Amino acid sequence: MRIGAGTWIVAGLVAVALVCVVSGFLPRADAGALGARIAPVLGFVVAITIVAELARDAAVFDVVSQRLARWGRGRVLALWALVVALAVVSTVFLSLDTTAVIVTPVVVVLAQSIGVSPLPFALATVWLANTASLALPVSNLTNLLAAPEIGDGPGAFIALSWAPTLVGILVPVAILTIMHRRTVFGTYETPVPRRPADPTLFWSATGILLVLMPLLALTHDVWIPATVAALALIGLFAVRRRRALRLSLVPWQALALAASLFVLVEAAHAQGLLDFLTSPTANGDSAGDLFRLAALGAVSANAINNLPAYLVLEPAAGDPVALMALLIGVNLGPLITPWASLATLLWHHRVVALGVTIRWSRFMLWGVVAAVPTVLAAVLALMLVSG
Repeated sequence: MRIGAGTWIVAGLVAVALVCVVSGFLPRADAGALGARIAPVLGFVVAITIVAELARDAAVFDVVSQRLARWGRGRVLALWALVVALAVVSTVFLSLDTTAVIVTPVVVVLAQSIGVSPLPFALATVWLANTASLALPVSNLTNLLAAPEIGDGPGAFIALSWAPTLVGILVPVAILTIMHRRTVFGTYETPVPRRPADPTLFWSATGILLVLMPLLALTHDVWIPATVAALALIGLFAVRRRRALRLSLVPWQALALAASLFVLVEAAHAQGLLDFLTSPTANGDSAGDLFRLAALGAVSANAINNLPAYLVLEPAAGDPVALMALLIGVNLGPLITPWASLATLLWHHRVVALGVTIRWSRFMLWGVVAAVPTVLAAVLALMLVSG
């Protein structure tokens, strides 16, 4: 079996991270504190990925897409609004990677089946996977890391995130609607509805998701309801469709990448290699500082990926408002380079496999057009809600 370049890169990062821990380059006390911080975060990632994958296997997303096509009543504009809503809900409650990996192929195949260009739908899923991921702590791994410092419970996070998230949804959707107006304002033939192969599996999985989503918005330790939902779905599939239970349900490579980046950045902080960032550059009172922090986050995310960008810049955020400005940069900003977020790379793999041609030069140009006004407007919205 041929091992891809990405796997070798992740393996190399894991090896370097292990050396940092074993050699003491990352002191034992710091390693213990890091482990206590990231264990529930990575546990949530595993649980929510299993939930999303098994919900897909139960045909939840396929049936939802068919319903959307029927509710659109032959008008692409109505279907466009419904697809945007699906991408937003998926991102907000099930994380950006779920939208990139699972919702993307659903809406692309839907567009192809009704004879509509899939390109605007594909771009909507990848842009919203990133820009709608500011809403809740569970929406993005960076949010889970920042949430304890922003306040106690999801309420404190949402109080600062709701307005920038709204901007992060409306601005990219408006740009896409204008760019692809010929497609968006067209018509289509409503497809014939299909029933799920296993209605019991479908309705049970749907019920679990409907119970889980509000709990993710209301619970402080989100890994707990996510784990319960994952175990419930595993038990359901063990009875109804055991062959769907596979080791690949666990995102091993993503976990290894995230864990190694955590260790490497923490080791760099522990050794003073990032001391130039340890004095806060924004205190939540200066508009200039907030704009600079968000811009630095966006540029860094597009340069080195949003997760290490957040980890490196976290000490620069001196209070919850500054921390939210940094999240605006690293969540809403990575729309330009292919490697800016893992979700973008996962998305590209899916759309290419479905026959959609994406030229990176044009993708990056569109990304600049969307990212700059989105980040700037989101910081303005943050300033308004933070007083």
